[in-house]
Amino acid sequence: MNYKPIIIVAGEPNSVFFELFFKVIKKKIKSPIILIASKKLILKQSKILKKKISFNITNEFEIMKKKTNLKKINLIDIDFKQTSGFSKVTSKSNHYISECFDIAIKLLKNNISNKLINGPISKKTFLKNKYNGITEYLADKTNTKKFAMIIYNKNLSVCPLTTHLPIKYISKEINKSNIINKVKLIDNFWKEKFGKKVKIGVTGLNPHCESIDNFNEDERIILPTIKNLKKLKYNIEGPLAADTIFLKNNRIKFDLIIGMYHDQVLTPLKTLFEYDAINITIGLPFIRVSPDHGPNESMLGKNKSNYLSLLNSVKFLDF
Repeated sequence: MNYKPIIIVAGEPNSVFFELFFKVIKKKIKSPIILIASKKLILKQSKILKKKISFNITNEFEIMKKKTNLKKINLIDIDFKQTSGFSKVTSKSNHYISECFDIAIKLLKNNISNKLINGPISKKTFLKNKYNGITEYLADKTNTKKFAMIIYNKNLSVCPLTTHLPIKYISKEINKSNIINKVKLIDNFWKEKFGKKVKIGVTGLNPHCESIDNFNEDERIILPTIKNLKKLKYNIEGPLAADTIFLKNNRIKFDLIIGMYHDQVLTPLKTLFEYDAINITIGLPFIRVSPDHGPNESMLGKNKSNYLSLLNSVKFLDF
């Protein structure tokens, strides 16, 4: 069987990514890997971490012309000037990260693969408040209008209706079309990836789905939208109180829980599964997956970081 390569953008150069990557590549991986990163940085960090790695140096033009061997790790070397192996996260890496993403998207658009992983990226320094997150950044780069972020675990997954949005703005984004678009994307993804209809639970916005305001989003927006979706034969329930939906006897009813905002569903999921989850963007022209954690500057060079999320990201795309 021929496996399409997994394209990996290493992301923030001063992160724990390569420490994790050195551990993951020791595992059995069937798909070839196209790694887009700085060769000098890899060698400097591998020396500090006392790890060995071998790769085939190539470029996007050789890959698109199929003049390179994709049976091992293939490195597209992107220049990044940094004297030490590890340093502080700053905006100096912005151009480097952007160039890595541009090359990855070019390969994806040319059907070299349909699988993308990106390493941790500091949203504060790279996105500069232009995008809420990398999900929105990639959606803009690919002119994608309808997309969703899923934090996936085989036992239970979540999808925030709004991502990385300050609390004071959330209620303005709670609307019928946003809920419907997310549900349709998730349902299609589950059918294509897992061959079944997804069972979805939806939280309310307000505590206990109640509000002292005259306008209650749970009653006026969320409830009628879910009723309409049920009529269309979607397997969906809600709005359900966010403080009890993650209790064991409640969460086992669902494959995925849609929350109204980021921490409403990510906090309980990370409490339940810690590093055993991955971030999936659906709706893009390709499948994008990333480990569900950030650069983790406090752990740089210590060789103690948990690689499970990156390993699960690679396994999810190893087909």
